[in-house]
Amino acid sequence: MLGLLALRSWTGYELTQQARRSLAFCWQKEESVLYEEPRRLVARGLARSWREREGGRSRNRYEITDEGRAALREWLARRSEPPRPQLEPLLRLTFADQGGVDDALAALATLREWAVGMHVKGQAMLREYRSGQAPFPDRMHINVLNAVYYMGMLQNAIAFADVAEKEIAAWDRTNGLGMTERTREILDSLIDGG
Repeated sequence: MLGLLALRSWTGYELTQQARRSLAFCWQKEESVLYEEPRRLVARGLARSWREREGGRSRNRYEITDEGRAALREWLARRSEPPRPQLEPLLRLTFADQGGVDDALAALATLREWAVGMHVKGQAMLREYRSGQAPFPDRMHINVLNAVYYMGMLQNAIAFADVAEKEIAAWDRTNGLGMTERTREILDSLIDGG
């Protein structure tokens, strides 16, 4: 959130919408967390807020403080933690032998649905960038470079769901299959391919 506040001031609603738009690819949070975070930053002195009126409504607007900019620079200078992906469909697939084939296929369908939806969203954003409608054109070099990773990750998730669905659909059950001939082929391919 400090990174977004470093770009400009935002109302709580605008900040949440921008976080849902741009950070959804790398930092997904519940909407309640997104609305609460600016208040936490204000409490820590990293942001300030004020009430503004527009029409008949009043709302909070937030901006980063000098302390917030210093904290952001300090955070950016520290070594990053390793990624901690949390993909519930893959967690369910990990324990597929405790359920049925239909359960495993449903988990893959969820993975594919998410990846396709995010890919469509990403493509729409990239088309906006190309047409000059990006909200922060001076940050294009960063956003497009990040898109290389995100779009590749999403394409890999879709390709994996396709392969895994075909594989699982051929199983008569999810438990006790062990090293089948097909499993050996896949294993050898993974080892030989890198």
